[in-house]
Amino acid sequence: MYSLIGAGGGAFLLGKISTNDHLRETGLLSAEAAINATAVTYAFKFATQRGRPYQGTGTGTFFSGDISSSHSSFPSEHSSMAWSIAGVLAHEYPGPLTKLGAYGLATAVSAMRVNSHQHFASDVLIGAGLGWYFAHEVYRAHHDPELGGEAWGNYLEPSYEPKQRNPENMGSPYVPPDSWAYPLFDRLIALGLVKTGYLGIRPWTRMECARLVEEAEEQIRFEGIEGGEGTRIFEELAEEFSGEVSRLNGAPNLGVSLDSVYVRGTQISGTPLSDGYHFAQTITNDYGRPYSSGFNSISGFSAHAVAGPLSFSLQGEYQHAPAVPEYSPAVQQAIANADFTLPIPGGRGEVNRFDLLNSTVAVQFHNFQISAGKQSDWWSMTSAGPLLMSDNAEPLLSLKLDNVSPYHFPLLSKFLGDARSEYFLGRLDGHRFEFDRDHLIGPTEIQPQPFIQGVKLSFKPSQNLEFGFGFTAMFAGPGLPFTFNNFFRTFYSHTASTTNPGKRISAFDFSYRVPGLRKWLTLYRDSLVVDEYTPLISSRPALNLGLYMPQLPRLNRLDFRAEVIGTPHTQEFVPGFVYYDLRRFRDGYTNDGNLLASWIGRAGRGGQGWLTYWFSPRSTLQFQYRYQKVDRDFLQGGHLDDFSLGPKIMLTNQLNVSGNLQFEHWYFPLLSASGHSNLTAQVQVVFFPHLRTR
Repeated sequence: MYSLIGAGGGAFLLGKISTNDHLRETGLLSAEAAINATAVTYAFKFATQRGRPYQGTGTGTFFSGDISSSHSSFPSEHSSMAWSIAGVLAHEYPGPLTKLGAYGLATAVSAMRVNSHQHFASDVLIGAGLGWYFAHEVYRAHHDPELGGEAWGNYLEPSYEPKQRNPENMGSPYVPPDSWAYPLFDRLIALGLVKTGYLGIRPWTRMECARLVEEAEEQIRFEGIEGGEGTRIFEELAEEFSGEVSRLNGAPNLGVSLDSVYVRGTQISGTPLSDGYHFAQTITNDYGRPYSSGFNSISGFSAHAVAGPLSFSLQGEYQHAPAVPEYSPAVQQAIANADFTLPIPGGRGEVNRFDLLNSTVAVQFHNFQISAGKQSDWWSMTSAGPLLMSDNAEPLLSLKLDNVSPYHFPLLSKFLGDARSEYFLGRLDGHRFEFDRDHLIGPTEIQPQPFIQGVKLSFKPSQNLEFGFGFTAMFAGPGLPFTFNNFFRTFYSHTASTTNPGKRISAFDFSYRVPGLRKWLTLYRDSLVVDEYTPLISSRPALNLGLYMPQLPRLNRLDFRAEVIGTPHTQEFVPGFVYYDLRRFRDGYTNDGNLLASWIGRAGRGGQGWLTYWFSPRSTLQFQYRYQKVDRDFLQGGHLDDFSLGPKIMLTNQLNVSGNLQFEHWYFPLLSASGHSNLTAQVQVVFFPHLRTR
């Protein structure tokens, strides 16, 4: 870094002495960019208070309440300063060697900060993004073209049309997977009013939602169906994403928004189930929020901000949940036998905490977005929950690379249509056991915790067919260090031993609007295999088969969805091998104790159905039934039945009140010799302030 500072300072002094205005400007702009980047970096440090890798357990906890230097890891000021100076130098003197030297030094500075355990990779990535951005803005604002140097294009205003901003370079936060907007998009896609929405890769950015809203508007006008159910849905979504629609049409991408303030109370009478990895869950697809018998509550907010190619999102909430009792010694031993681990009490104490959910920092260029933070994925068109990645667990602290809009995939798109793709690399939490070659590590939480990476690629050969392939791999941990060699081996190497580089899961999904019933019936399938290349050639895939009817005959406000789910049971593997790893990761496919994917679990089969009446696009009444049965060869088996009824009422354009009453009966003989029932009553109030600055 000092080489870059010296280059900038030396350029100014040499320019001053030799009356070389180009050198003098180089030094001044380097200093201005560095000062701006450093100021913003330290503002983030003060706000996030993230521990450094050498601090405590090395998990990099945010919001520690400590503003000392040991809790100022995010983002890296060395990285932001280096990239701010490098950006100016590379454009003032744009030769290939200058660029290679400037950016090479900046990259080296960033890498050394990670290698010396002063920062996490996400710290230097965001620091580099901030530095590069301020170099871009300072250079564009103050560079004198007559002195020489290279033009640095405005990523909001393409050179061929200087007054027209380019939406492809506008940063945009993700719409969380549990947003009310997705069921409305589901209906528009099923009705044929949105043709380029990819249901197999979610969440979508707000700008991508706006693009789909404009597509729906064009299709409604083309078909001449103003005033129908599709129009009502379109108008609701158009109001929500009006700011983004204006940006698609030339408005600047700059603003801050307080999106929602919410409170939810949940009263559970009776004994609920909360261990989906071994038994089942009473509450599913809820970001792994804690719950137990008694009164549970959450109170939180969500907000976002955008500035040019940058975007920021924040969702935080205070959570309360009663304690969960420990398992009996007999249950502890049975679980240890099934998992090939040691007995642990299970259960947990009372929860009273503030938690961040979907909270990210992102930068976007040409519809390619890089985001870092706590993030969730929903990688299938199912509603019960994807078999590969869902929001059933706490959002992962991860780095994500995402083509946020459809694009032309070389060669393949000629036959398979446009594609969407996403990659993530994240760190898991809450793992207690790992088997390392010849011994078991645990039962205290292992350090370092395992990593997980995933890839999803989806195609749309036609407006009626979508299919995709997905892959995730768990790797690293105490006995398998995170090295580049081990990282790349997870893509191609597989051995049936403890030297296997990772726990791999592959998935395939598709959806199809049935000919002759295009606007009435959509069929879909999600499938998954463990340590195989693809479910398409497997004899033992886990399956989720579903159908969706966005409207019923003469009842265009009533929709129906049903899904049947099953996992394989073979003599080749131990019972419950799905989402489990005998060779290394004995806590399986979980984050903080909750399944990363479907609630169906390790040896289950079952189904779920929904019947929803739409009073308006945001006011509904939904009846739901869920059934789960666990094979008796796994922890003696068991089953549960859920029935629920839930209204959602939009009282005003800013206030939504929803409720849910669920009756559940379960029987797992290992937990109790007799069946149990519980009743869950839930009320949630959400206030949408519409507080936005532009």
